[in-house]
Amino acid sequence: MDVPTEFQHQAMGYDRTATMFSPEGTILQVEYAQKTVKLGPSVIGFACSDGVLIIADKRITDKLVVKKSANKIYEIDSHIIASSAGIVSDARVLIERAQVLAQQHRVTYDSPVEIETLIKDISNIKQQFSQYGGARPFGVALMMAGIDRGKPQLFTSDVTGNYFAYYANAIGENDEKIKEMLREKFKEDFTIKKAAKLATDILKEIQKDKFSIDRLEAAYITLKDGKLKRLTGEEIKEILK
Repeated sequence: MDVPTEFQHQAMGYDRTATMFSPEGTILQVEYAQKTVKLGPSVIGFACSDGVLIIADKRITDKLVVKKSANKIYEIDSHIIASSAGIVSDARVLIERAQVLAQQHRVTYDSPVEIETLIKDISNIKQQFSQYGGARPFGVALMMAGIDRGKPQLFTSDVTGNYFAYYANAIGENDEKIKEMLREKFKEDFTIKKAAKLATDILKEIQKDKFSIDRLEAAYITLKDGKLKRLTGEEIKEILK
């Protein structure tokens, strides 16, 4: 009986540490972390013509949970928001690191930090945890959006420590399906309102009977006033009108 290659490699110990490559040139611990990210609730982000928007599925259905205590979108600074997919506790550590860096930059330079500076620092931390022994990779993808020098920007960092800028992107559950729809329907001149409608339509189409507006959380920052605004559940319908 032939044993599948994947199980052969596990038996040989290639998945026991993040510092060892398999014969195929992959790091199995990192691949496992990537699978963890795809199990997380969906997050969709946009860099629109009039600002940035992130819509996230909180996937909280337990009536005993206080919904406001389960935020999926975080404020990094007054001009930056972020969300994650994967292990929430891993994300919290990275989010708090980004918040501290943003405030240190304001104190030191009396100016808001650039978004790419933050995402690069967070990505460097992720990379270190895929290179050194004694720790596992962060099981989280991080999406960060904001207004930088009057320009909307959206970045995503994966578990390996790579990051890219996007016009629109998705992380978490069904991310490939969502990105395929975004490539087909999203345009660079979309406003926050149009992007919000597109995101809800995509989630509705993918989740079908499981879709509920009450599970969603949205946050956006406009170029006009540069202020963070949060919306949950039924409030999201207001920007869709």
